[in-house]
Amino acid sequence: MLDRIALPLLRPALSVAARALNRRGVHADHVTVFGFVIGMLAAWAIALNHFSLGLALLLISRLFDGIDGTLARLTAPTARGGFLDITLDFLFYASIPLAFAIAQPTTNALPAAVLLAAFIGTASTFLAFATLAAQRGMKSAAFPDKGFYYLGGLTEATETLICFALMCLWPAQFAVFAYSFAALCGLTIATRLWAGWRAFSD
Repeated sequence: MLDRIALPLLRPALSVAARALNRRGVHADHVTVFGFVIGMLAAWAIALNHFSLGLALLLISRLFDGIDGTLARLTAPTARGGFLDITLDFLFYASIPLAFAIAQPTTNALPAAVLLAAFIGTASTFLAFATLAAQRGMKSAAFPDKGFYYLGGLTEATETLICFALMCLWPAQFAVFAYSFAALCGLTIATRLWAGWRAFSD
C-alpha cells in the first residue's frame, strides 16, 4: 500500500547511486546478490540478539535492493535479474522471522511460524497473479517499471520493512508485531484472491 508513495520519494537518490555504480561498470545482478548477503548478515545478527546491528544491516540491504532495479533500467533489464531479485527478496523476508525465532525460541517460535505462514500466502498469491498476468499480457499501471505484474496489497515491501524495524527496536514485543502483521497479511491474501478471481474470470 505504501510502496507507491515511498518509491517516488526514493527514486532520485536511488538514481544517483545507480548512475554512479553504472559508471564504474557494476552490474545490477551483483548489487542484487550483495544486498541479499547483507540481508543474511542482518538475520545472523538478529539471531545472535544483536538487534541494533541487525536493523542497520537490514536497512542497508533494502537500500541495495532498491538500487539494483534502477541500475538495471539504465542498461537493459534481464529475465535473470528479475528472477534473482524476486527470489532473493522472498528468501530475505523469510529469514528475519526465522532469526527472531532462533534468538528467543521459547517466546518467538510460534508467532514467527504464524508470520511465515502468512508470508507464504502473500507470496503465493503475488506470484500466481504475476504468472497468469504475464500469460495474458497484462501490465500494472501502478508499478510500470517492474519486470512483472506487481499486484499491490495492504502489506507490501515498505510495510514489511517498517514491521521488521519495529521488531528490532522493541524485540521483546516481537509476538505482538508478528501476530498483528500476520493479520494484515491475511487481509492482503483475501484482496489478492478477490483480484485474481475477478481478473481471470472468463
